[in-house]
Amino acid sequence: EGIMTPFLDLRAQYRAIGPDLEQAVISTMRDGTFVLGERVERFEADFARYCGTSFAVAVNSGTSALHLALLAAGIGPGDEVITVSATFVATTAAIVNAGATPVYVDIDPATWTMRPDLIAASVTSRTRAIMPVHLHGRLADMDAINAVARQFGLLVIEDAAQAHGAERNGTRAGAFGDIGCFSFYPGKNLGACGEGGAITTNRADLAAAVRSLRDWGQEGKYNHVRQGFNFRMDAIQGAVLGVKLPLLDDWNAARRRIANVYGRALSPLVTVPPGPIGLDHACHVYAVRVPDREAVRAALLEAGIATGIHYPCPVHLQPAYRWLGYGPGDLPQSEALARETLSLPLYPELSADGVDAVIAALSALTTEPLAQTA
Repeated sequence: EGIMTPFLDLRAQYRAIGPDLEQAVISTMRDGTFVLGERVERFEADFARYCGTSFAVAVNSGTSALHLALLAAGIGPGDEVITVSATFVATTAAIVNAGATPVYVDIDPATWTMRPDLIAASVTSRTRAIMPVHLHGRLADMDAINAVARQFGLLVIEDAAQAHGAERNGTRAGAFGDIGCFSFYPGKNLGACGEGGAITTNRADLAAAVRSLRDWGQEGKYNHVRQGFNFRMDAIQGAVLGVKLPLLDDWNAARRRIANVYGRALSPLVTVPPGPIGLDHACHVYAVRVPDREAVRAALLEAGIATGIHYPCPVHLQPAYRWLGYGPGDLPQSEALARETLSLPLYPELSADGVDAVIAALSALTTEPLAQTA
């Protein structure tokens, strides 16, 4: 209905690589191996190499990756995990599903990721891990977070679900902490044709535990050494991801180019992510901040431009997690981000005309800058 610039167009990617994907899927079907198997194993090896870790273990979703990372580390009832509320609900859900308790720290107003200087004050005798989130694909301040973790003897579990390929000083997302967690949901920078996820780690013990937990806690057939789950990756998804992984760096470069065009053009008008954006941002989402989000969103829709909101309500204020005891005002930066954030169309195949249309529509909205003069 009059959308000229979609928020995301997965069909554009399919048009580019459809024949390769179809061949990979059909050959998997003909083999008759539908769960795990050699295509998943090959993808695991390739993804570990890509992330710069010794191991990658493929699972059925990013949520499962987070859940099993915690369980593999022995984190459960009575334990606390320090994380952020400015994220998708899965980060908190995984902690709760493992039986542990999330403890939130606020985000940095510039980078929108975890503020390392707030972590120490939240550490208790029950704290076992820190779970930073690379929100929108921007790496959290991992050097500072790792330093606090070492000081208190805590594990670091990266929620890298949006940050495939983001790197800082030669280290990629998923290789900074003890264990990294990825989602291959179709809209992600590296997306499956369905659901999928993986953990990355340099620790053989954590990799082995996740490998067992994803497959009913087995070590060898019908030898169940721990309580496990059916969190295995489909062979078809392994095959699809194997086709796409070699293209990821080029796709990320295209995303960054678009993000930097947006940043230069829009910085006088709205609050944009600090730039220029470099390798440490995978640009999964390009969000700007506007004081009157609904009005801006409606005006852009009127101009044929679809937008997204990542995420309109921080997790600590979601009805399902009220029992954690947080309320409005407890995490002011996270709450402000949730109120003001508006995600613009961004995908590797987005045309220059599409980018220009977004910029023109936002520029036309106002002669007064929308950016808050903070």
